[in-house]
Amino acid sequence: MSKPKSKLGVYISIGTSVFGVIGIAKQLRSAREDHDTLQLVDGIVSAAAVITGVALLGRELRRMNEDIHDVLSD
Repeated sequence: MSKPKSKLGVYISIGTSVFGVIGIAKQLRSAREDHDTLQLVDGIVSAAAVITGVALLGRELRRMNEDIHDVLSD
């Protein structure tokens, strides 16, 4: 089991991931301009990884919020 993260840590991770989208967008744009299929596929896979990572972090935030509500309702 992984170590629990703080809410701030999760928000920073989301921000870092979203910031990485800029680099991926540049890579995709360049790949389309150069007609570089391999670079285009790499950009698409990278974008999918970022989307998956942000989804996992969002799930972690929801779980943290549920835990807080469970503790407060006791």
